[in-house]
Amino acid sequence: MELNEMMRFDREHIWHPYTSMIDPLPVYPVRSADGVYIELETGERLIDGMSSWWSVVHGYNNPVLNEAVKSQIDRMSHVMFGGLTHEPAVRLAERLVAMTPDGLDRVFYCDSGSVSVEVAIKMALQYMQAKGEASRTKLATVSGGYHGDTWHAMSVCDPDVGMHTLYDGRLPVQFFADRPGIPFGGEWDENDIASLRGVLEAHHSEIAALIIEPIVQGASGMWIYHPEYLRRARELCDEYGILMIADEVATGFGRTGRMFACEWAGITPDIMCLGKAITGGYMSFAAVMATGDVALTISSHEPHSFMHGPTFMGNPLACAVANASLELISQPHVLPRITEIDQRLREHLECLRGMSKVADLRILGAIAVVELTELVDMARMQKRCVEEGVWIRPFGKLFYVMPQYVITDEQLGTLCRAMVRILSEQ
Repeated sequence: MELNEMMRFDREHIWHPYTSMIDPLPVYPVRSADGVYIELETGERLIDGMSSWWSVVHGYNNPVLNEAVKSQIDRMSHVMFGGLTHEPAVRLAERLVAMTPDGLDRVFYCDSGSVSVEVAIKMALQYMQAKGEASRTKLATVSGGYHGDTWHAMSVCDPDVGMHTLYDGRLPVQFFADRPGIPFGGEWDENDIASLRGVLEAHHSEIAALIIEPIVQGASGMWIYHPEYLRRARELCDEYGILMIADEVATGFGRTGRMFACEWAGITPDIMCLGKAITGGYMSFAAVMATGDVALTISSHEPHSFMHGPTFMGNPLACAVANASLELISQPHVLPRITEIDQRLREHLECLRGMSKVADLRILGAIAVVELTELVDMARMQKRCVEEGVWIRPFGKLFYVMPQYVITDEQLGTLCRAMVRILSEQ
């Protein structure tokens, strides 16, 4: 298809994420992608600072992941998971049980990060019903969070400044505590947990689970908070008999410098949501980990089954590439490399703290967030990024990067210098 015709049809007929069909944000046509580079149809090669929404951690066109898909597709691309099983799914579950925090030893496969949150919520509600506590139908969470775009996931996203305020009055009403206020690396103050303690104390008879993004709140504000908050939240859940759901869709598999962000606090949730990097960005796929207590309690009471079963649950292609992705993530050099990326990000971006338009700089692992004092002009800023040879997708007041784990120091330097130049123009 001729490029102009392709772009015309795209503009008139394709609805892109979070944009208008009347006056859409510009889109850039991609020809191919390899390593950390995205190549546009117009010839530009861009260093991808977003890991395609944090999922392509091993680089594009990765030969190991390519081979995993090619090898599996000749054997079996899909088979229903109801009444059947297969080696890729079993091997993946074995890997996940071995690498996630102790106690999470039951695995439920599903379609995407948002769906994994729906599954986790359904598990929590069915668990409470099985325990004879059917009045516990609500969820607790904290302000500033983001858990996905599906129905119950939206209900636990930030109700005031999140992306789903349009649905106020329609979504299930949940209990919100104040956002964790003490930053990662700050001095802990017990008052920071007071709001959550108050919510759980007042409403625990109605609450099935607390759902929280451990250490890093993602798409609602990219806030990085103190690990002690997570430890204290775990204690409060235990005190009030509430399940703890850790949404590690964005933070899991090394993004923060630990394999899972929960490890910063040394806690095990009752349920953990996993996605994004699980397949290295090759396929939409997710997993929900649960403790034996959750799984057996649900299974011991009517209807003696967990009532969820997606068509593409346990898809063999996705399981095969996930096995290859987790094999790469488990290599001994990966977490140390993420620590090095953290150090390089600090070296390159620390100069931004003095800029008048910069409100805050937050860095942890392979995450760097520049919070500005004013809303970003996304179209203009994205155009400047392309001109600088990088791909960064800002939102709200945030100009941030989540680079791939395979990025070199030279490529990372190019990415960061572009950020500094662009912000210097603000």
